[in-house]
Amino acid sequence: MQKPPAIPEYPKFFDRPEKFDVVNHSREKLDGAGLVTGNRKFVADFDLVNPLHVKILTSPHAHANIKKIDPDEARKVPGVVAVYTYKDVPRILRTTAGQGYPEPSPYDTCLLDNKVRFVGDRVAIVAAETLEAATEACRKIKVDYEVLPAIFDLEKARDASSPIIHDEPDCIMPIPVFYEPKKNHCSHIETRVGDVEKGYKEADFVLERKYKSHYAQHCPIEPHVCAAYLDESDRLTLISSTQVPFHARRITAQTLGIPIKRIRVIKPRIGGGFGTKQEVLIEDVVALVTLRTRRSCILELTRSEEFISSRTRHEMIVTMKAGVKKDGTLTAFSMKVLSNTGAYGSHALTVMCNCGSKVLPLYKCNNVEFIGDTVYTNLPVAGAYRGYGATQAAFGAESIMDELAEKIGMDAAEFRMMNHIRVGETSPIFQALGEGRAGVSMDIKSCGLPQCIEIGMKEIGWKEKRGKPGTGTKRRGIGMAMLMQGSSIPEIDMGSVFIKMNEDGSFNMLLGATDLGTGSDTILAQIAAETLGCDHNDMIVYSSDTDFTPFDTGAYASSTTYLSGGAVINAANKVKEQILAVASLMLNEKPEDLRIENKAVYGKDGKSSITFSSICNYAMYEVNQFQIGAIGSHVTHASPPPFSAHFAEVEIDTETGELKVVKYVAGVDCGTAINPQLAEGQVEGAAANGISFAVTEEYIFDKNGRMLNPNFNHYKIFSAADMPELKAFLVPTYEPTGPYGAKSVSEIGINGALPAIANAIKDAVGVRLVDPPFTAEKILKAMKEKGKL
Repeated sequence: MQKPPAIPEYPKFFDRPEKFDVVNHSREKLDGAGLVTGNRKFVADFDLVNPLHVKILTSPHAHANIKKIDPDEARKVPGVVAVYTYKDVPRILRTTAGQGYPEPSPYDTCLLDNKVRFVGDRVAIVAAETLEAATEACRKIKVDYEVLPAIFDLEKARDASSPIIHDEPDCIMPIPVFYEPKKNHCSHIETRVGDVEKGYKEADFVLERKYKSHYAQHCPIEPHVCAAYLDESDRLTLISSTQVPFHARRITAQTLGIPIKRIRVIKPRIGGGFGTKQEVLIEDVVALVTLRTRRSCILELTRSEEFISSRTRHEMIVTMKAGVKKDGTLTAFSMKVLSNTGAYGSHALTVMCNCGSKVLPLYKCNNVEFIGDTVYTNLPVAGAYRGYGATQAAFGAESIMDELAEKIGMDAAEFRMMNHIRVGETSPIFQALGEGRAGVSMDIKSCGLPQCIEIGMKEIGWKEKRGKPGTGTKRRGIGMAMLMQGSSIPEIDMGSVFIKMNEDGSFNMLLGATDLGTGSDTILAQIAAETLGCDHNDMIVYSSDTDFTPFDTGAYASSTTYLSGGAVINAANKVKEQILAVASLMLNEKPEDLRIENKAVYGKDGKSSITFSSICNYAMYEVNQFQIGAIGSHVTHASPPPFSAHFAEVEIDTETGELKVVKYVAGVDCGTAINPQLAEGQVEGAAANGISFAVTEEYIFDKNGRMLNPNFNHYKIFSAADMPELKAFLVPTYEPTGPYGAKSVSEIGINGALPAIANAIKDAVGVRLVDPPFTAEKILKAMKEKGKL
C-alpha cells in the first residue's frame, strides 16, 4: 500500500501578498440576486411527482415504555398510505450528530423505539396523500404507555435514586472514552496544567461562583425539511436542508442498513441553520417512507415541532474559581462544567470539551483546571448551536473576570488587557484539550484583541460612562467581555474542491462545503479567483451534492473559510500550474517566466499575452489535449482563534426592573476578511442572536417536562424593532496558516452578550445576575435582595 504524503507543520501557500485583487474586497454575493428575486430553490420549492406527506407522532410523556401500539384505525383514514411503528423498522443504534467518523457521540438513538425519553420523542411515522390525512392518522394511533419516573434536574441526574434513561443494553460510545449511561452519565473529561491548589494558596484573593445558562432554540426561518424520491436508477435521492450532506448520507445509510452508494444527498439553499442542521434529524424518516412505498415524499417540521423535537442549546452550570494577586496576576483558574444533553447524547462530549478549549486559553495562567460532565435528562435533546459550548463558558469566565478586577480595584478593561494571550504566546490547554480527544499544540500567530478593546472602549464611551449609573429611576451601566473561538477542528476534519476550466476562460468549482446562508459560496469563489487571477464571478459554483461534489465535512466548527478555503487554494494552484504549462507552449517561454493577471497570461517582456479562453481551447482541441482541472483537499493542523471584544450599555428602570440594551459594540479580529461586508454581517447577526438569548429567550416547562411556549408568540426572539444601536467593526490582522490570512468569524460573535450585559447590569444597579435570561423580574428580585431599592 502506498504511504500517504507527509503532513507539513503548516501549509506553505499562505504567504502574505503585497496586495489583494479579489479577497479582502466586498464583492457581490453570488446567489444574492437569486435569493431576493425568489429564483433560488429551497427544499420545499422542488417539484416532486405525486409526493406523500409525512408526519411523526410524538410522545406526550417525558419517560415511558410503549406497552402496546395499535395503528389499525390510522391506516383506515382516507389517503393514508403507510404507518410505521418500532415493530416495522430495523433497530440499528446510531447518533444523530453530523460529525466525522467515528463520531464522538454515543450510539443511543434508533429510527423508532419501544421507549420514549422526552416529550416530543418519536412514536410512529405516517405517510399520506395529504398533510391533513397524515395529521388525522396520527391522532388515530392508539398507544398504551407505561409512564415511568422522569428526571429534569441536571444536578440530580446522577443520583442513585434517579430513573435510568438509557437502560437498553446496546447503547455504546463508538470511540474509547468515558460513557456510563446506566448512571445517566453521558461524558466526562478532565485536564490540569500546573498546580491549581498551589496557585490558590499564592493568590491574594480567591473567588468561586456558579453561573447558569439556559435552554434556547436556533429558530431558523426554515425549519427542518427533507424530501425524498427514487431516481431512474432506483437510487434514493434526499433533498435536505442540512449543514452536513456527506454525514447525512453516511448516517442515513447506517440507520436503514443500506449501502452508502444507494443514497444521494442534495443540499439546496438553506433558510438558516446555526448548528441545528448539523443534526441528521429527519433524513432517515423520509428515506424509510420512499424506500418502502416507492413514492416521493416530504417532511417539514412545524414551528412547534422545531422547538420541541429538534435540537437546543445545552443547559449548563459552569462553576468558576480563580485566584488573583493584588497586582492583577492570575495565579489559578478552574472551570467545572455540568451540561444537560437531554434525552440523547448528540454532541454531548464535544460541546462540553469546547467550553474549556475555546475559553481557557484566552487568559495567561500557569495553573489551570478543567472538569466537565454531561448528563442525560428527560428534557429536549441538545445539540450543536453557534458558539458550541463557548457561549455558556464565556458567560462564567467573563463574569468572574469582572468580579476579580473589582476585588483588586482595577479597571475591568485594564485587567483584561494585562492578562490576555498575545502573538508568540501559547497555552498548554491547546494541546491538552481538543474535541473528544487531545488537542493540537500551537502558538498565537495573529491577535488583534488589543485594538478590538481599544476601539470598543472609545465606541461605547467606557472612560466617560463606566461606574457612573446616574441617580434617577433609570440607571445606566457599561459592561464588556473578551472572547476567542477557533477555526476548524485540526487534524480531524477535511475539505475538498474540484475546479475545471471552460472554453471562455471561466471555471466550474464544485464544493463539498455547505453554504447555509453565510455566503461561503461567494467567499470560496473569491479565494479561487485571487489564486487564479480572475474575478469571483468567473467561478461557477456548485456546492453540496454527494454525487457530484467532492467530500467536505460540512458547515460547522467555524471551518468553512479556514478549512475549505485551504482546499480551494490547493485545487486552484494545481489548475494554475496547468494553465501556465499550456501557456508556456503557446508563448514558447518557460513557465516560471510567466505571470497571470486579469484572465490572461503574460510573457517575460510583459507585452506578449494570451487569454484564459485561448489557453483552454488550445488544451481541449489542439495540442496534447486534456481537461485543465484538479481536485484539492486540505486538513488543517492548527485552529487559530479569532478574537473579539464586546461592549454593552444598558438602561434599567429601578421601579420595574425593565432592562433595555441601549448600545452594543462588537469588534472582531478574523484575520483577513475575505469579504468584509459579509464578515460584518456575520458579526452583527451573531451579536443580535446573543442579545436575544441573554434578554428574552427561554424554554418554559411544566412539571411533566412539556414545553409550554413552543411558538414565537411566547418564545420571544429579537426583531429589528427590538435591536439596540449596534456597531460592528473588524480589526485586520494576518493569520499565516489561513487562506490569504483569514480566520473564522461566524460563531464568536454570539458569545459576548451574556457576560457583557450581565457586567453592564452590575455596573448600573450593583447586582450580579448569574441565571439568564435577564428578565425584569430577576433584576427586580436581585435588587430587593441586595437592598438596592
